[in-house]
Amino acid sequence: MRLRTVLVTLYDGVEALDVTGPVGVLAGANTYLAATAPGQSGYRIATASPGGSAVESLSGVTLMPDVDLAGAEVPHTLLVPGGAGGVPEAGAGHPDVVSWLKENGAKAERVVSVCTGAFLLAEAGLLAGRRVTTHWDSAGELAQRYPGVAVEPDSIFIRDGSVYTSAGVTAGIDLALALVEEDIGREAALTVARYMVVFLRRSGGQGQFSTQMQAQLAHRQELRELQQWIADHPDADLSVDALAQRVNLSARQFTRAFAEETGVTPGRYVANTRLETARRLLEDTDDDVVRIAALSGYATTEAMRRAFQRVLGLSPSQYRTRCG
Repeated sequence: MRLRTVLVTLYDGVEALDVTGPVGVLAGANTYLAATAPGQSGYRIATASPGGSAVESLSGVTLMPDVDLAGAEVPHTLLVPGGAGGVPEAGAGHPDVVSWLKENGAKAERVVSVCTGAFLLAEAGLLAGRRVTTHWDSAGELAQRYPGVAVEPDSIFIRDGSVYTSAGVTAGIDLALALVEEDIGREAALTVARYMVVFLRRSGGQGQFSTQMQAQLAHRQELRELQQWIADHPDADLSVDALAQRVNLSARQFTRAFAEETGVTPGRYVANTRLETARRLLEDTDDDVVRIAALSGYATTEAMRRAFQRVLGLSPSQYRTRCG
């Protein structure tokens, strides 16, 4: 296993979590290797800013780089985080970073962006003709400004050749876990994910919003708590009558209130939750489809298969193969 150098670009207004999230994952992989395979190489991580100066992150936290970007060696993995405004200022706001990326970015074996870091890569000409993603709120602007880039706004992360792009903040962690799995193995990525208390791993093609995020949070506390309860108990009786009873409403009152406050019917919310649960279990476990169907709340494996075909156009087995 060879050592992989990682260079993270810093600049004023950078989103600190876009830096520390992926770096934390890679550092965790180093810790895993030290414990399980002493002497094996992992990642050598360095940060760099124009002039080697300290930068003030978007949150106000000051970050001190390791080296001056101008003198930084081309790494194996170049990681470009997002930041303030990232959008209109991507080129004009950070000319030194863009200039360095234009000269050196294509020399890296792997180029990675988190969130609006994609704008810096696009400005440097590194995304031309590629499939990419970015934060959902900036995807339209990225597509408009760089028409030669194929923007897919709903993906968590996308790999197109040697270029990897991801959505906002936590998606950078998902992508970093995928890199660890690619470089070192699934067990390493799983160990890091467990330590960081995150899922291993949301697949790149999974939507940026979970069922709970896609739906509005209900105004009433009892309905908000019910939304969480549904997510935690997809295999329970989630019929309208059973759910209505949990919040002490008639079935008619509950159906109307839930739809008004969340924007979706109870039935649709339950169906989305069960499908999301099944997708995660197919990605993150080795359980067979019979067990996954039961844990996700489907009466039969055929019911789960029909749900997958209707929404994703794939069978559960095809989905697992594609995400494996």
